[in-house]
Amino acid sequence: MEDSKKRKLEEEDGSGGAFAFEFSKQLRFLLDPLRKDQLVDLLVKLGNQYPSVAEEIKGLASEDPVHRKLFVRGLSWETTSETLCAVFSVHGEIEEGAVIVDKATGKSRGYGFITYKHMESTQKALQEPSKLIDGRLAVCNLACEGLSSTSVTSDLALRKIYIGGLSPDISSENLLSFFGRYGEIEEGSVAYDKETNKSRGFGFVTYRTVEAAKKAIDDPNKTLGGRNITVKLADSPKSKIIQSQVPAAMVPITIPVPVGYAQTGKTQIGSSATVGYASYPPAMAAYPAAYPNAQIQYPTAPQVSYPQTGKRESVGLPAVASPGITGFPYYVTKP
Repeated sequence: MEDSKKRKLEEEDGSGGAFAFEFSKQLRFLLDPLRKDQLVDLLVKLGNQYPSVAEEIKGLASEDPVHRKLFVRGLSWETTSETLCAVFSVHGEIEEGAVIVDKATGKSRGYGFITYKHMESTQKALQEPSKLIDGRLAVCNLACEGLSSTSVTSDLALRKIYIGGLSPDISSENLLSFFGRYGEIEEGSVAYDKETNKSRGFGFVTYRTVEAAKKAIDDPNKTLGGRNITVKLADSPKSKIIQSQVPAAMVPITIPVPVGYAQTGKTQIGSSATVGYASYPPAMAAYPAAYPNAQIQYPTAPQVSYPQTGKRESVGLPAVASPGITGFPYYVTKP
């Protein structure tokens, strides 16, 4: 009796498993033609209704650390890993964080990485990408995107300005406070010497909009810390690449040309001619100063004289120059 009941339960479980498989297959068939936004809306709705679904979505999204790791650039030379983690911990639990240092000197290289435990913490940090850390405005973005991502937009050259002539007493806070009047700043700092940590007398500010950068440049009030400062657009890597692609100016190069044979009705070429060619690296070896004379001297055929042995009677035929002999008439004579 017990064996029969057990067999019946196994048959029911088997049929239930087959039904679940067919139902899942049917659901996949129905979901396949849906757009991405429709699928996202559906999952959000299910996550709100069922907490277990929401937790499963969070777990799947946080599995890959690529979506949880941030790259932080523009750090001060004095910023430590502890300071970096303390600033970013306000957005959530940090799994790993460190400032990258030079292996030879042990000093900071000006950037670091933060890896959160959950993906939603990373998204919160990206909503406020600019952080004031040790007097410098650092910026973060997803590490997988690097500097070639959409975070570095094509109008960066129009949003980043250079400030020169700064007083040694001007700090990054003073710089950001002064130029913050023109618009929201994305990144900015005074340039410091890596060895002495003293100001190098200039700095950079990157605005979020092109309009703010234009206002900063056009404002005639250019006095900061009792000094007149210089404000202009900063050089960008993109503009340098474009300049390097501009062809060089035409440079005249003198190329010796051998003297040709004289031909009637044609212009003769001199011993050298100036031709315009674009300079092109690497430098080519110089042409020889002169070529040997290309004219060929043919020997003159000698004149031969023959003695007269008897009187020959001319038949009146015209004289024809003998081939190869100059100045000797050739006659047809009658025997």
